Amino acid sequence: MADRAPPADGAGGASVGEVAELYLGNILYAIELAALSLEEQGKRPDAAFYRGIARKLAEAKGRSQRPPSSGEQGAAGREPGP
Repeated sequence: MADRAPPADGAGGASVGEVAELYLGNILYAIELAALSLEEQGKRPDAAFYRGIARKLAEAKGRSQRPPSSGEQGAAGREPGP
């Protein structure tokens, strides 16, 4: 994948956050490759650090995709009955 250029999608003036969100899957993959390499080098604390960054990014993406809640939901994400 390193020889592929990002698609020209008109995001020339996009913010860092917008670009990061667009390529989040690629970023998480690259972070995991770095963590695996660090583990192979015996640098487990460093690998854990990078996996922690990836976890925070993934959690932030999950929070941004959730619809705003208007209260507690019942089992399996359904609204409580009357």
